[in-house]
Amino acid sequence: VQLVESGGGLVQPGGSLRLSCAGSGSLFRFNAMGWYRQAPGKQRELVAVISSGRTPNYADSVKGRFTISRDNGENTVYLQMNSLKPEDTAVYYCKAGRGGINYWGQGTQVTVSS
Repeated sequence: VQLVESGGGLVQPGGSLRLSCAGSGSLFRFNAMGWYRQAPGKQRELVAVISSGRTPNYADSVKGRFTISRDNGENTVYLQMNSLKPEDTAVYYCKAGRGGINYWGQGTQVTVSS
């Protein structure tokens, strides 16, 4: 199973980015897919997660600014990030899980700076 993220980059404060994560190699649909991030010198933290049959869950720091979504029937997840702040700067990782097994992508850098 492989998860490949894309869409990171450099953006000015107040700008937007859309991250994508495409999963391949699995015969089954992941039960849950989500985004985590890790800033320099900090622990990796949950940003948003979307699970089958449940309301998406967001970190308090991104509520109202970020939106997670999935393609129906596909192992692809997106993160729309609006009103970006310098403190959103981090490497963003995609995570997917099924049957107690979790998979991680390689990460994509998001830098918010003027």
